[in-house]
Amino acid sequence: IVTDDQGYGDLHLHGNPKIDTPVLDRLAVQSTRFDRFFVSPLCTPTRASLLSGRYYTRTGAISVTRGLETMRSDEVTIAEVLKQAGYATGCFGKWHLGEHYPNHPIGQGFDEFFGLPTGHWDNYFDPVLQHNTRMVPTKGYITDVLTEAAIRFIYTHRAQPFFCYVPYNAPHTPLQVPDRYFNKYKDRGLDDRTAAIYGMVENIDENVGRLLRCLEELDLANRTVVFFLSDNGAEGPEGSRYNAGMRGMKGSVHEGGSRVPCFVRWPGRIAADRVVSQIAAHIDLLPTIADLCGVKNPKTRPLDGVSLVPLLTGRPTDWPDRMIFTRIPGWRTLVSYTEPVVRNVPRFPGAVRTQRWRLVNEGRGWQLYDMIDDPGQKRDRAAEYPEVVQRLSR
Repeated sequence: IVTDDQGYGDLHLHGNPKIDTPVLDRLAVQSTRFDRFFVSPLCTPTRASLLSGRYYTRTGAISVTRGLETMRSDEVTIAEVLKQAGYATGCFGKWHLGEHYPNHPIGQGFDEFFGLPTGHWDNYFDPVLQHNTRMVPTKGYITDVLTEAAIRFIYTHRAQPFFCYVPYNAPHTPLQVPDRYFNKYKDRGLDDRTAAIYGMVENIDENVGRLLRCLEELDLANRTVVFFLSDNGAEGPEGSRYNAGMRGMKGSVHEGGSRVPCFVRWPGRIAADRVVSQIAAHIDLLPTIADLCGVKNPKTRPLDGVSLVPLLTGRPTDWPDRMIFTRIPGWRTLVSYTEPVVRNVPRFPGAVRTQRWRLVNEGRGWQLYDMIDDPGQKRDRAAEYPEVVQRLSR
């Protein structure tokens, strides 16, 4: 389950008293959760990395529009890996990696697709969505509709292994939500924008509850691994709502742009109410899922991610420090309005994260932050630790 533009702070569990997320809070307690889990600061790059196990710059999906959101069709997705192993595969939600075959979900390993192939939908009420290759009218609010489709898929394939990918498009703009959610948060004194976002997140919370109840009703909960995460930090402007004390929001290479919640639940196999402090990232999901399911990683492309199973099972004998990379190539710097030709990808803004350090360059020189002593990134330590800057900036 992947949400869209839900920040780390958009959960009651993460210290936000203004939002109600009882299902997700409970899921977190039932799960092993990664306290320092990182994605890309924008939609498409995260989706490419979590499905392929590779940094998005390898996949061709380097931005969010003008064709630069298209992942190359020869990338091997986790859906293709699991389909080859006998799993039924379904995608229900926002794809944003290419609208047309073979870049479409149906060409990337999914047996069924229901949702929006692009990155943005104008209307969240009674939306016209795509089912496989056909546009179909629907009734209801979009997150409810997508959940219904995912539940139908689970019911249909309950007697066989299945991979159900649910990338919700909320709380991404446009900020549209049923009145009962919006009014609840307006009555708490929040501004229109925050009330709409929190209402959309609470609706997601309820729909995650529906998915989990489906597993319980079918007696599948103990045989199903559930992952929950978001695709990037909360959309700004910075300071507009609670962000757990982090600097940066969506589109930023600072901590708040890419640190997201990540919960992994497998009753009886993965410990409940356990926190992993080691850093991890979206690129780790494919090798982790393959490892958990006992299937082989693809050999056609080098993976950047590693299996997190030792961390999930509490048996890391030697877990070395690592570097997790972030970069934001803005599409306006890559294409011409009159001639859509890809230019040289700029090196900055970019960042490197280790367990202790975050090295950032926004085009104005290196900044270095000690994320253990200074998680809010108040003090630049680059001048004090030039050897760290040199090592991480290579």
